[in-house]
Amino acid sequence: MGKITGFLEFEREIEQYEPVSKRIKGYQEFTIDMPKEKLNDQGARCMDCGIPFCHSGCPLGNLIPDFNDAVYKGKWKKASEILHATNNFPEFTGRLCPAPCEEACVLGINEDPVTIENIEKNIVEQAFKNDLIKANPPKKRTGKKVAVIGSGPSGLAAAQQLNRAGHLVTVFERDEKVGGLLRYGIPDFKMEKHIIDRRVAVLKEEGIVFKTNIEIGKDYTADKLKVDFDAVVLCTGATVRRSLPIKGADLKGVVQAMDFLKQNNKRVDGVNDLGEEILATKKNVIVIGGGDTGSDCIGTSVRHKAASIFNFEIMGKPTLERPQNQPWPFWSMRLRNSSSHEEGATRQWSISTKEFLGDQNGNLKGILTTEVEWVKENGRFTLKEVPNTEKEWKCELALLALGFTGSESSIAEQLGVNMDKRTNIEANANNYATNVKGVFAAGDTRRGQSLIVWAIAEGRQAAHHVDTFLMGSSNLPLKGEGDLPRV
Repeated sequence: MGKITGFLEFEREIEQYEPVSKRIKGYQEFTIDMPKEKLNDQGARCMDCGIPFCHSGCPLGNLIPDFNDAVYKGKWKKASEILHATNNFPEFTGRLCPAPCEEACVLGINEDPVTIENIEKNIVEQAFKNDLIKANPPKKRTGKKVAVIGSGPSGLAAAQQLNRAGHLVTVFERDEKVGGLLRYGIPDFKMEKHIIDRRVAVLKEEGIVFKTNIEIGKDYTADKLKVDFDAVVLCTGATVRRSLPIKGADLKGVVQAMDFLKQNNKRVDGVNDLGEEILATKKNVIVIGGGDTGSDCIGTSVRHKAASIFNFEIMGKPTLERPQNQPWPFWSMRLRNSSSHEEGATRQWSISTKEFLGDQNGNLKGILTTEVEWVKENGRFTLKEVPNTEKEWKCELALLALGFTGSESSIAEQLGVNMDKRTNIEANANNYATNVKGVFAAGDTRRGQSLIVWAIAEGRQAAHHVDTFLMGSSNLPLKGEGDLPRV
């Protein structure tokens, strides 16, 4: 696919960023569009590799060589059709996915891999720009009613697929607007929220009903849900935040990252009633946790004009190259620097937070840490403190970006659905069905905290099995298959 000698002729190029001094003045996306000719060249780098391991690297099974070839040849409409056949929302994944497909690219064995994620984003943006993405409501309705609980990527994907099958789909969302963590957890500088709104407008045109500000169990009982709908799909995410149970954790200024990010996203959206404001302005900020959420906290704190920003990570500093124990084509834990890291934060590795230090009024004033190392004992790695390495850090705002431990239990309890030992909704991995007939689960609420691409994949897979439950069989696609209408 692509140009046979393209990978020899063209080097990997990705979108450039606006200068830090300019982009940190606001919350708009700051990537600079590449000319179509450059994108054609990037599509040309896709090798005729025989076995496209990128397929297996992508949880959606995207037909990557096919749309790369279409981009190389300038066939943007065809590229969009190929991409949307397996991915409902490439505008989300093209901005937010860590691109496991690129880690599995055959070219990546000894060269820079194909810029799959950037090509994906540009395909869908060209499609919207040229009015190629239009509502396509089903020609027939089955009369079956399905409730989807949660409007994150898994819920939206399940809803669109089930609507395509002809079912009457209602999506319930407890927040004010649709999108889940896409809207309230991802800063606008990574994805502006009109990107969600334009896609939701298409879904509404297709016949999906969205009901916001409704929390199942409070505003709409689980018993009523079972009566009103023929099937229920739980896509509520893994929203229970991991805490840091150490001395001083209750001090004012110790804040969960998602509370900080959600409030700021609402602020950017023009919401005035924010409650007690959480601002990094003129504060010494320490972000605890080195993942994407921690990175988002850094970028947001920079825009708040924090006095200083440190990022703590308990793991050791990764290598720039792929570790030997994580061979191609598997995802590798190598050092990655985000755009937010470049904007102004000092990263500290192998560091453990021991205590939050407060003043006499209960306000956070500092953090006590120690250096740590991972020591192999009896075949297992154990975390050990390094003696005489305690240190105090000045800090008025500590942001806990430690991930999520599982799903909230209230809906499961009301519906009578089992939860597993990790507090995820327990659902069969083969058909996404819970122990309660007609109730299914998909996305992070079933598999635990994961990637947006997995959420979309799970929503699509679950929709196939819900359709089968309702109709006896399904024409909805499984992984790597294109969408087929019900005949």
